[in-house]
Amino acid sequence: MADERLYFRQLLSGRDFAVGDAFATQMVNFAYAIGDRETGECLLVDPAWRVADLVDAVAADGMSVAGVLATHYHADHVGGSIMGHEIEGVAALLEQVSCPIHVQSAEVPWMERTASVTADDLVAHDPGDVVAVGGVEITLVHTPGHTPGSQCFLVDGRLVAGDTLFLDGCGRTDLPGSDPAAMAQSLRLLHSVPDEVVLYPGHRYSVASSATMGSVKQTNFVFQH
Repeated sequence: MADERLYFRQLLSGRDFAVGDAFATQMVNFAYAIGDRETGECLLVDPAWRVADLVDAVAADGMSVAGVLATHYHADHVGGSIMGHEIEGVAALLEQVSCPIHVQSAEVPWMERTASVTADDLVAHDPGDVVAVGGVEITLVHTPGHTPGSQCFLVDGRLVAGDTLFLDGCGRTDLPGSDPAAMAQSLRLLHSVPDEVVLYPGHRYSVASSATMGSVKQTNFVFQH
């Protein structure tokens, strides 16, 4: 895909959206927008904290929201309750924009319990499904371990990994629905991603905001065994 057609934007909570929200700033969540510049449509990856800011950010680029890609059900990514805080998420977005929320099929019941949405709001996917926005195709990669339905998104040499893989470390496996053995298998799968693909994580836990998979394989301790 020609880079000039692909719309891809990384946004950091507390800096690019939810500015002034101390908890959002502390959590350093990344949200993403992936779209087609020719059609002016994009999908938001993990919209949470202050969804109107995200809608406004892409609108300023001439883009409109046509759907959501959810990496996993945790409240800091799709809305809900966490550590006594109520976080805005996909339910609030649906009040502004009527659009599908694409999730991995194993994540549906977890999304219903956490994000205040119903199965009718969700589009359940199998591993390897492709979601298109305009002429941009996004491959869904099922990577269970952090949650049962965690998924990553491959698009034009980019891997949006949610909380499955960070530049340093990987997602926790001691939370409800987590599975260390499944995480190990998912990491083996991601190790096969070509070195030139750029990793975009779900949180900014490193100084850098992205890195090639080749460098991550060399420096991330989860790949050293």
